[in-house]
Amino acid sequence: MMRTRPLKVALLGCGVVGSEVARIMTTHADDLTARIGAPVELAGVAVRRPDRVREGIAPELVTTDATALVKRGDIDVVVEVIGGIEPARALITTAFEHGASVVSANKALLAQDGAALHAVAEQHDKDLYYEAAVAGAIPLIRPLRESLAGDKINRVMGIVNGTTNFILDKMDSTGAGYQEALDEATALGYAEADPTADVEGFDAAAKAAILAGIAFHTRVRLDDVYREGMTEVTAADFASAREMGCTIKLLAICERAADGASVTARVHPAMIPLSHPLASVRGAYNAVFVESDAAGQLMFYGPGAGGSPTASAVLGDLVAVCRNRLSGSTGPGESAYAALPVSPMGDVVTRYHISLDVADKPGVLAQVATVFAEHGVSIDTVRQSGKDGEASLVVVTHRASDAALTGTVEALRKLDTVRGVASIMRVEGE
Repeated sequence: MMRTRPLKVALLGCGVVGSEVARIMTTHADDLTARIGAPVELAGVAVRRPDRVREGIAPELVTTDATALVKRGDIDVVVEVIGGIEPARALITTAFEHGASVVSANKALLAQDGAALHAVAEQHDKDLYYEAAVAGAIPLIRPLRESLAGDKINRVMGIVNGTTNFILDKMDSTGAGYQEALDEATALGYAEADPTADVEGFDAAAKAAILAGIAFHTRVRLDDVYREGMTEVTAADFASAREMGCTIKLLAICERAADGASVTARVHPAMIPLSHPLASVRGAYNAVFVESDAAGQLMFYGPGAGGSPTASAVLGDLVAVCRNRLSGSTGPGESAYAALPVSPMGDVVTRYHISLDVADKPGVLAQVATVFAEHGVSIDTVRQSGKDGEASLVVVTHRASDAALTGTVEALRKLDTVRGVASIMRVEGE
């Protein structure tokens, strides 16, 4: 039987995503009612600038007092799309304390304080859903948390930032330099005026922390994620990648150790073979590749940002949470029973592509090979070219630990015949 009393929703933030959430709630009201089993009513919208015109939102719903809105006591669900740590953390906590469940798109807050927020939600028997926090419209968190709940996930590797993928794709397809590709991304609205969070990997690292925590049933905080940006990637790196049959992507990689005793989470540029499904992800799209024991290899692909895609994920969570409210139940909360340690980057084992500027004279290759051998790093291939006394030496290794490779590079820098280390890049997906 359809319930006639509406479920009341408070919206915190009415920017690109929030305004789209409000629009869909209004234009799709009948469909949402049918899917949920009760009407959904937008009961209030908290904003910082109340004088801005917000089409389709009644002025009397707009307030600057977000705290008072979530404290009302008649709010069923709070949708938080303001971002950042504070006041979002305090508002979400207050919402739980005053009887509301929460839908959030706040990746930074969840990566930093997800465990604490889950604890408060559980204490008050409320839901905390956040599908929109990772990869926009792509259904990813719910499949990891629910559809694959009976499986053992070993690796999650993906492109989770559309801005960086657009830049790297442009560099690869046109030969543009980093700054030129960034300028185009900014002009098209893919990059913010200050792109630091994207290009330095902070955004992707927050998403990696969330994915690793869900995939491995382990608390992984933002500080546990190794992060390396992509501002140093050059056209020469792409040329080297093409010679190997690869391209370059900024990847978020979360993986379980071979012995199953620990996990790692990292974000960095990497070469991946053109045959890998992630290599064909173009423009500002996102994709995540999941490897598990029973299901095998799965790939999730789609638009990872933007008002409409992100709002789609928010509304999906809203429907689920509202259904739970009607049935008097809650969905899955935090699952951190495994409590696996998060290993440092030094323990990560992968392949490496190292480009060295060296003197063009006999014996250089032997010296370099000796350094690699002394540090236990096995060489797969070597390519050397040069003239007029200077040369370029490209070494591709077999799998080695990050710590061993770091020691190797430090020793190489001390050789008189090595003029400099032009680039170091990991090789993934093989």
